[in-house]
Amino acid sequence: MLWLTLGLTLTAQAQEERMMYADTSRVGVPHAKDPHVVNFKGRYLMYYSIPPRKDDPQSGWNIGIAESRDLVHWEKAGEITPAPGAEYEKKGLCAPGALVRDGVVHLFYQTYGNGPKDAICHATSEDGIRFERDETNPIFRPTGDWNCGRAIDAEVYPFKGRYFLYFATRDKDFKVQMQGVAVAPGDTDFGRGDWKQACDAPILYPELDWEKDCIEGASIVEEGGKLFMFYAGAYNNAPQQIGVAESEDGIRWKRVFSEPFVPNGKPGEWNSSESGHPHLFKDNDGRTYLFYQGNNDGGKTWYITNEEVVWKDGRPALK
Repeated sequence: MLWLTLGLTLTAQAQEERMMYADTSRVGVPHAKDPHVVNFKGRYLMYYSIPPRKDDPQSGWNIGIAESRDLVHWEKAGEITPAPGAEYEKKGLCAPGALVRDGVVHLFYQTYGNGPKDAICHATSEDGIRFERDETNPIFRPTGDWNCGRAIDAEVYPFKGRYFLYFATRDKDFKVQMQGVAVAPGDTDFGRGDWKQACDAPILYPELDWEKDCIEGASIVEEGGKLFMFYAGAYNNAPQQIGVAESEDGIRWKRVFSEPFVPNGKPGEWNSSESGHPHLFKDNDGRTYLFYQGNNDGGKTWYITNEEVVWKDGRPALK
């Protein structure tokens, strides 16, 4: 196989194989959720959520790291566990989102186990494996009567000279999950002082029957001068399915499809319980891949897969 530094040209064989990745190290069965991928220093890195260790329930949710040369075959490369002295994340951290800027991986993640006080945090790494925490952590929690104060599922994306931080939160009754957004200037260091909530209302709220009571896990990609948000509708195994919305300014959104872009599978298929928590990864060559999680046993196991997305008449389609 021929690997090209940073270009990482995929072989025909790899393109034909289906990625099915899971981490068995924590609980002895396949369990990996919430994928996010970057192309960094000659290989792909995938950050994902891993559950508390079976022998130590107090270890909390953490973040696993896997690496690949072809987006199909992955090997675990490390873990991100609570930092010593970081009280805000001592109960757990998960749902990673990442971007590469000036040779540094910026990781955005949520704390876990604090109910309405869970918030978005930031860390940096020069090798993609070892991370230093932002001194201003947590960097963001929402305000306003429309939400409970919680922020999870961070996605940070540059657009028109600013950075947009998309997050999921819940209503005051802690029942309905919805999307919000904050913004920071283009020269931000991503610290707490730079983030300003862009509007005092949700930017996407569950309205369609299949979305039930939840929209979460937003992932953003720019195509044709617009932003496209791939999101998870309904809570895990309800079933969760993947939808798509579009925006010209990053704040006002409208749905592209009324039906799921990626539905859960049929009975007996690997994702019959859900197709959820999407991540849109645009590679250096411009090709776009949809990573998402699924299972067929109501959440006893979790796998991550990907499919290539192509663009036809300004709309996404699975290849």
